[in-house]
Amino acid sequence: MNMLLIIILVIIIVIAFLLVKYYNDLVNGRNHVENAWSQIDVQLQRRNDLIPNIVETVKGYAGHEKDTFNQVTQARANMANATTVQEVAEADTMLTSALKSLFAVSEAYPELKANQNFIELQQELSETEDKISYARQFYNDSVLKYNNLCQQFPSSIVASLFHFDKAEFFEAQEGTRAAPKVQF
Repeated sequence: MNMLLIIILVIIIVIAFLLVKYYNDLVNGRNHVENAWSQIDVQLQRRNDLIPNIVETVKGYAGHEKDTFNQVTQARANMANATTVQEVAEADTMLTSALKSLFAVSEAYPELKANQNFIELQQELSETEDKISYARQFYNDSVLKYNNLCQQFPSSIVASLFHFDKAEFFEAQEGTRAAPKVQF
């Protein structure tokens, strides 16, 4: 009888240990996803802070390009108001497209392209875009690890017991996957 009691006690302790371990792994995974998302948010905010300086610099040379400036301003506002991963991805695509238009306008103004302030802003924006790209990759890697924990046995049992839900990947929007046309 004592041996049976000891075996049952050991089994209960092992189950409790595994429950705590998987719960902590899931919390750790969820926190990694949240941290990765905040890193994207920091870089997107950095880009949003650069945009007014770029727009003002371009306005000084190309003030009659109001449609382009309005597109950039609207896209920036959409980015600021986006809350979900999907909304941020859509706003990011729109903002990237608007910035491409803005830089296309700058090509028509050689004095602007030679302006040291504009060159520095372009370089800063390029560095920020690289950081955003890295942050997206880090976020998606974190989401993958977390989602695997939520779906793999036996941690999936703990995930369902404590309502750990799958996280959304940051995915490219339609139209951004296509290769640009290059014509000579």
